[in-house]
Amino acid sequence: MPDALLVESIHKKFIAIIAHLDERASRRWAAAEALSLGRGGITAVSAATGISDRTIRRGIKEIRSQEQLDPGRQRRPGAGRKSRESEQPGLIKALERLVESGMPEEQAVPVKSTRNLAAELRRQGFEVSSTKVGSLLKSKGYTLQSKRRIRDGG
Repeated sequence: MPDALLVESIHKKFIAIIAHLDERASRRWAAAEALSLGRGGITAVSAATGISDRTIRRGIKEIRSQEQLDPGRQRRPGAGRKSRESEQPGLIKALERLVESGMPEEQAVPVKSTRNLAAELRRQGFEVSSTKVGSLLKSKGYTLQSKRRIRDGG
């Protein structure tokens, strides 16, 4: 178990700088801090910052290797979670069918909100959130705004 004073010192530094760091920079800062401490440094930095030891080890590996990422990238190409569209090829077509044809009659949902669309897609077996439905709709050029005369009643 790392020394409490050491953990507190690292925590103060982390709080002072974290708002100015992106994902990559915070990973590398934590790695540099752990390397400067030597044995037990990864454990101490992890305890002080809440950053996982795996992330700190990955940062150490990045620092030691001379591999350079393109500016603006946080991860190597291909890293990170795959998009819902690529994981579930029929997702976009199913969403477009719902938007074009409307929601099923048995549900009697008068509003095509992102929540309602996401719920219907989940009922069809897709894993998708209302936020993702909104971004998919936006990328396809749809808008959630209703026509003014319908909304105003005139």
